[in-house]
Amino acid sequence: MSIEKRIEATAKNIEGKIQEVVGEITGNPQDKAEGQAKQAEAQVSHTVENIKDEVKKIVE
Repeated sequence: MSIEKRIEATAKNIEGKIQEVVGEITGNPQDKAEGQAKQAEAQVSHTVENIKDEVKKIVE
């Protein structure tokens, strides 16, 4: 498990949530969409790390 990668993904998720909320408050659909995209990217990163962990368990 790469703690650094998980921290980066969590930070990106938080950044995305903030950007999405700001987009909603200001009525800026581009900010909202970019925030959602960052959250999706963070979820993919978490999934990749989970898969790596499971493969590592199988190999060990």
